[in-house]
Amino acid sequence: MKTPKLLPWYARKAGVSIDRAEALWRKAVRQATAETGWVGNSEYWGASMDIFTRLLEEEQSTLCAPQVTPLVRSQNRMWRLPLLAMEDVFAALNANWQRSAGFPRKAA
Repeated sequence: MKTPKLLPWYARKAGVSIDRAEALWRKAVRQATAETGWVGNSEYWGASMDIFTRLLEEEQSTLCAPQVTPLVRSQNRMWRLPLLAMEDVFAALNANWQRSAGFPRKAA
């Protein structure tokens, strides 16, 4: 039985092994066959994908993997704040310089 080409992507996204994702796919296909009574039409494949994604979500919820990504993203934003502030200051200085350079100064 052929598996979807995106099965490794789904497995990596859910944090499960490819072998486990293939087993879940086979289970989803069996359930879709029992539910729809057909094999190979669009309703069958849609039901297979729906069941497969549901099974992957259930499998993902049983894993005890900590989610580090939100912490890393917030740290990245905090590291970039001084650089963004410096960029804004330099842009304001440049705009001020361009404004003052465009008009000749009056002699005192």
